[in-house]
Amino acid sequence: MNIFSGLEKIVKTDCSLREYTWFGLGGNADFLITPQETEQLKTVVQRCNENNLPIYVLGFGSNLLIKDQGIRGAVVKLNGSRFAETKFEDEWVTAGAGASLSKLVLDCVRKGLSGLEALTGIPGSIGGAVKINAGGNFGDIGAAVQSAILMDKDANIFEKTKPELIFDYRRTNITAGFILGAKMRLAGAEPEQIVRTTKEIWIRKKNTQPLNSRNSGCIFRNPPGQSAGALIDRAGLKGLQIGGAVISEKHANFIIAKEGCSSSDVIRLIEAARQRVKENFDIELELEIEIW
Repeated sequence: MNIFSGLEKIVKTDCSLREYTWFGLGGNADFLITPQETEQLKTVVQRCNENNLPIYVLGFGSNLLIKDQGIRGAVVKLNGSRFAETKFEDEWVTAGAGASLSKLVLDCVRKGLSGLEALTGIPGSIGGAVKINAGGNFGDIGAAVQSAILMDKDANIFEKTKPELIFDYRRTNITAGFILGAKMRLAGAEPEQIVRTTKEIWIRKKNTQPLNSRNSGCIFRNPPGQSAGALIDRAGLKGLQIGGAVISEKHANFIIAKEGCSSSDVIRLIEAARQRVKENFDIELELEIEIW
């Protein structure tokens, strides 16, 4: 019996996930499911629950490493147009989980709305950005988000608002299985100033990060009062290579996947960096990326 009977149009079996992540690495998933609207998603969740099938939620794959052995379970990707809708109303914007963060930032710039400029140059979906409170030296998305529309493991939909909704450094207190969207409050500002700020942030990132390479952004969270990249650099690890994985010479908190790289290479390099930083500075580096 096919557990996804009637959903064949949105289900792929034994599907390679390489093309769905920025690293371009990893094995196959038992199922890759792409619901096109909420009711379809509810059905998928119910079928998975009935068959004790683990669910993994995939955004744009910009902060993710999938192991070489792949995923035993269902990978759900909210890439239907209904999940990518954005709606502007005065200084408020409602964005679906599958909407592009980069596109939303540009749309806000064009509309003269300030509040998301700090996210310039950060790839990913709105759902993924909210989940990890994406941001950088200039700010994070949590400052703008006022509420999140969520779905729990039993396919119940509800909304969580501030102050119950809490954002911290690369974390939120969201435990629901799915983020369906977010409501953000922005502020009107002079378009020229927003454009200028956006360009300054983009130029700085372009000059300090290996943007034109296969990577997943920062590997480690910054320890309190420290920079993970600076610690790795001071440990003498820039340029360290294991297999096809190499620590960037431009920014030591980035790992680049070169030709022939495997996920195992990246994981071994991550552990080598962790061990060296622990030995040199007695600091335990914590992952910022997800590893499935």
